Amino acid sequence: MKFTDGAWLTREGYRINGAREVRFEEIGREKVTLTVPTFHVYGRGSTLGGVFVTVEITSPLENVFRIRTYHHKGGPDMEQSYFVVDRTCRGLDVSTDDEAIVIGSGDSTLTVDRTDFRMTLRRGGKKITASTGLAYVEGPGRNYMREQLDLGVGEHVYGLGERFGAFVKNGQTVDIWNKDGGTFSEQAYKNVPFYITDRNLGVFVDHSENVSFEVGSENVSKVQFSVEGEVLDYYMFAGESMKDVLRLYTDLTGKAPELPEWSYGLWLSTSFTTDYDEATVLSFVDGMKERGIDLKVFHFDCFWMKDCHWCNFLWDERMFPDPKALIDKLHDRGLKVCVWINPYIAQMSELFDEGAKNGYFLKRKDGSVWQWDLWQQGMAIVDFTNPEARRWYQDKLRALLDMGVDCFKTDFGERIPTEDVVWYSGQNCNRLHNFYAYIYNDAVFELLKEVKGDGEAILFARSATAGCQKFPVHWGGDCRSDYVSMEQTIRGGLSLMLSGFSYWSHDIGGFEDKSTADVYKRWAAFGLMSSHSRLHGSSSYRVPWNYDDEACEVVKHYTDLKKSLVPYLMKTAKEGLPVMRPMVLEFQDDPVCATLDRQYMLGSEILVAPVFDEEGEVTYYLPKGRWQKIDGGEVLELEYGRFFKEKRGYLEMPIYKKA
Repeated sequence: MKFTDGAWLTREGYRINGAREVRFEEIGREKVTLTVPTFHVYGRGSTLGGVFVTVEITSPLENVFRIRTYHHKGGPDMEQSYFVVDRTCRGLDVSTDDEAIVIGSGDSTLTVDRTDFRMTLRRGGKKITASTGLAYVEGPGRNYMREQLDLGVGEHVYGLGERFGAFVKNGQTVDIWNKDGGTFSEQAYKNVPFYITDRNLGVFVDHSENVSFEVGSENVSKVQFSVEGEVLDYYMFAGESMKDVLRLYTDLTGKAPELPEWSYGLWLSTSFTTDYDEATVLSFVDGMKERGIDLKVFHFDCFWMKDCHWCNFLWDERMFPDPKALIDKLHDRGLKVCVWINPYIAQMSELFDEGAKNGYFLKRKDGSVWQWDLWQQGMAIVDFTNPEARRWYQDKLRALLDMGVDCFKTDFGERIPTEDVVWYSGQNCNRLHNFYAYIYNDAVFELLKEVKGDGEAILFARSATAGCQKFPVHWGGDCRSDYVSMEQTIRGGLSLMLSGFSYWSHDIGGFEDKSTADVYKRWAAFGLMSSHSRLHGSSSYRVPWNYDDEACEVVKHYTDLKKSLVPYLMKTAKEGLPVMRPMVLEFQDDPVCATLDRQYMLGSEILVAPVFDEEGEVTYYLPKGRWQKIDGGEVLELEYGRFFKEKRGYLEMPIYKKA
């Protein structure tokens, strides 16, 4: 959201009331409260009108400062956000003089300039950033709280969720608003109001409604964020490193759990709109075994249910007359079973009347059920703010778990309406738009933990927001089936990994259309060297023999390689950091790695560089150190990092380990 017209003017219709000086202060052991006029006060007469903002500073963790600032506090804006975070206030070390208030937490300080209001964050005495643009903005018909934090020379900004545009966010406008927009637009399924920089700064804007970021865009030397209303609540994390920042952020918003060993293996899907029955499913499973491909999970996508009946959670008896027997056959073959679900109930679903009668669906303001015809005819949305609706939905899934289903793919959850709707809880509709992804996936993951136990619960989710790293795994959504989309996909995943998430997957070969055999083989290598690996598409089957014989060899090769790495991946997951890591996270002191987004690290030891070219050409970078190909051979001793440009075969994707 832009409020200015260049460096000197304000956009027509807006008035920016910027914080000017500290007028009053309350210094407590756990909280510092400042009253800050947006004009200089020259005498008592100056206080007879005008905009004041209040700034509350606390510290929930060492080296973390929470800044809660507001204009008017009499409205609903003062409610806490819906994110589950630890807001316990730790003790502050505060010192004051005529010029400044210095607030200490851990090794960090937040220095507030009294006379020319600014807040400067330092760790170990070194400046990380400063707040220099806190303001209350009056606009046409709506008002905003705005903050601006300094960007240093050469500082790069990352994160803000799974975004498929440029990996480095400098120069971008980003709105935190979940949408079902594919991987080839500025829209995102997983919007997270958290960013991280290579100056060891993390910023989490604790709002589940839309947060608008201007990242070195409106003002090229600032990261600006704004929310509509009277309150702005955000956290600054002062880290010793980018890894330290991520640990602090997930200490606050929740850690990703450890996942079962079988989940790291290969998943095979029926695909989205294909025709399939029991014979089709078993032919796929047996075909993989015949070709020596070690399959771990079979996934039934949406048409395990009857068309136009999503979701009724009932197997289509025309295709699956005895689903329990089929699940048993898959278990006997050593497989786990996943089924597709979403939080929508079609009008033709056997569950619609029951849900409508009991008030389990999102309603319009007139009390009627909110419905539309996208995805399913007369579709309603389950209202997870209603505890009874949550239990009702879980009970429908519990019946599937009792049948032998092992996990769920929690699809959709992004297009949640905000106009003319009322939630059971009465909560703010704008705040629940993004947060719906959290309560939806939380409900399903809670059930899986209850039935399967800790360490066995896993789902495959598309929508997400802050805190959803607690409900893994997430996949990259609907991409096309070409190299450009493969490149978009990896950027989205690396961006998500710098937003507090640990695990990530994507549709091998692409989702829309059918890729060439060449793209499929290159994508299979990339997909099987991701934290989680799934063969899935839209209108065609993704079994490798549907492409060519060599595709079977490629899938088998990388499946076997990944199987050998599973103990390492599980050990890596215990670190509380992304399993797939952007190069900058592991080599923060190497300036070349700051912008690399077509290669990554698996944990701290293995480097992966996918091939994005039909001629097999690949350019990749090895930082300084000792590197060896994953399958052994000569050790490269690099005194300095260097780029390599090579041609690689389908079984030769560049994968190196630290020697």
